[in-house]
Amino acid sequence: MKVGLYFGSFNPIHIGHLIIGSYVAGHTDLQQVWFVVSPQNPLKPSSALLNEYHRLHLVRLAVEDDQRLKASDVEFKLPRPSYTIDTLAYLQEKYPQHEFSIIIGSDSFRNLPNWKNFELLVGNYPFIIYKRPGFEITDTWHANTIILDAPMLDISATEIRNTIKAGKSIRYLVEEKVREEIESNNYYK
Repeated sequence: MKVGLYFGSFNPIHIGHLIIGSYVAGHTDLQQVWFVVSPQNPLKPSSALLNEYHRLHLVRLAVEDDQRLKASDVEFKLPRPSYTIDTLAYLQEKYPQHEFSIIIGSDSFRNLPNWKNFELLVGNYPFIIYKRPGFEITDTWHANTIILDAPMLDISATEIRNTIKAGKSIRYLVEEKVREEIESNNYYK
């Protein structure tokens, strides 16, 4: 099976993430898109993160009605912080029958040389890049790339957390089941 890995903190998962996952699943030859919930991103402070199991649960709620999308807790089983190359090595060993691609925004793709073992990543895995405004792809480092014009919404998880803290509604920014779960558990307050 061809699987696209969409890595993120998903703190929380929002409509923008779901649109990208759905668009990639519908406009490439991937059979599934896995939302890989990162317990700890090596490039971000973990103090602002909701508990990883709560974030995973929110991702599961968000994708449960779409067979093309799946929540993954693979990085929960690996040493922290999570490095993409280590996650891919683990997945290749566990699922040798799958072909993995990395789904990434053009902003993050431009930072790839800062990633652990980036040469191995670009040499061994295809990248499905969704364009982000202001972040043109000027170098692919000879990676196998597909560049998509996925629909973009100017929504950020930080904005959603701040909206919750301000006591305002996040309806339509997140999937409805996710909103209900966040509100009923007082997450991000």
